[in-house]
Amino acid sequence: MNWIWDPDKDRINRDKHRISFETAQLVFDDPLALMRPDPYPYEPRWQTVGTVNLVTLLIVHTRPDANSGQRAGRIISARRATRVERRAYEEGDF
Repeated sequence: MNWIWDPDKDRINRDKHRISFETAQLVFDDPLALMRPDPYPYEPRWQTVGTVNLVTLLIVHTRPDANSGQRAGRIISARRATRVERRAYEEGDF
C-alpha cells in the first residue's frame, strides 16, 4: 500500500513523538499488525498497532478509497504504543 502525509504534520509528529512518518509506515510491513476503527467522527480513520525495529507503534491513518479515487492511505499521527495497547497487540486482542 502507498502512504502519503503532510510534511508539516510529519515534522510536528517527529518533534513531539520522535517518530517520523517514513518510519511509521513500516508498521504496515509487520505481519502481526492489528487494525481497528478510530473513533474520530469526521472521516473514517483507523488505528494500526505493530512493531518496527522492536518498538511497538500506534499509527492513526486513513485507508485508500476507490470511490473517491484516493489511491494511497494518509498517515495522520504516529507514536509509541501505550502499555495497554502493546499488551493488546501482543495478545492479538487490539
